[in-house]
Amino acid sequence: MRGKPQAQRDFLTVVNLNAAVPANHPLRAIKRHVDTVLQKLSPLFDDLYADEGRGSIPPEQLLKARVLTALYSVRSERLFCEQLGYNLLWLWFLDREYSEGSFNHSVFSKNYQRVLSADVAKLFFAEVYDLSRQAGWTSDEHFTADGTLIESWASLKSFTRKDGADARKIRAAKDEDPGNPTVNFHGEKRCNDTHQSTTDPDSVLYKKASGREAKLCFGAHLLMENRHGLCADFTLHNPIREPEPVMALRQLDAHAELHPGINAKTLGADKNYHQKSLVNGCRAREIIPHVACKTGVKVPGLDGRTTRQASYAVSQRIRKRVEEIIGWIKTVGGLRRSRYRGLERTQAWGYFVAGTYNLVRLARLGAAA
Repeated sequence: MRGKPQAQRDFLTVVNLNAAVPANHPLRAIKRHVDTVLQKLSPLFDDLYADEGRGSIPPEQLLKARVLTALYSVRSERLFCEQLGYNLLWLWFLDREYSEGSFNHSVFSKNYQRVLSADVAKLFFAEVYDLSRQAGWTSDEHFTADGTLIESWASLKSFTRKDGADARKIRAAKDEDPGNPTVNFHGEKRCNDTHQSTTDPDSVLYKKASGREAKLCFGAHLLMENRHGLCADFTLHNPIREPEPVMALRQLDAHAELHPGINAKTLGADKNYHQKSLVNGCRAREIIPHVACKTGVKVPGLDGRTTRQASYAVSQRIRKRVEEIIGWIKTVGGLRRSRYRGLERTQAWGYFVAGTYNLVRLARLGAAA
């Protein structure tokens, strides 16, 4: 006999969100780690808010929402608020009752501006990494460096002359089509010395390699520890003024200063780091440069006495895992292109995405152990 659907009637029930989430769900381990980090950051939140006035969205829920946004590849705050209303798993993760429902997307975005700062995001990332150190999952001696590019939230049409010579051309194009003006820059030479993006002035016109197209972007540099492939640092920079070898040395110094007990002994990297500045900088810090060598290029301080060692082969094998971090950050974390304007807000979002990657790794390592 054919069954017939019946319209669902209104009913009253009691929903236990904690019981609705399976005991072996991966988010349970992530939630425990996030709650530990937020408990340490609680004094900082007290300084960010006034003692009087109407209560706002708890900062703990705002930061947990950042983790969910990166973990589930949510493309905007508006979409997150929409899905939160009917997603029991997210409500449980944020410690919200089912009757509370979701947030108002406009209030939600305005509250983000208070906690979405580079300082708060960096502290969150550092505390997550400290959890991995306390659990013994990280190495304090062996690291890998690599860089990539993050596209900015700006189009090439916004890359105009700094002296305003293109203003008339752009104004005429907007009069013809205000929504999507057609601006013809064919045959013109545009470079960062004479041009700048009006949408995001912090971005630069840059290409990763010869033969590739140039894009408005930021440079992103990663430092990975070699024991379990956790992200030790994630820094955005100007790829023209601050090349990757300079950023690698800077991150090593900052990482040792932020986390006492770090004593780097080796640094693995690809052929782009086979430069005199990096090798000399590593030797000055008593760090062995395990850098892939370019054919026919000799750099003092890196020869067969280093490349013939077994540890060099191990570093060259492990350094490929840094590409896994970059791939996760760009695909799952949604940081292939920035969703914010400016280097500071993009850097803050980058810290949350990299911290979420470490949280996922911690949950998997704990489950395997």
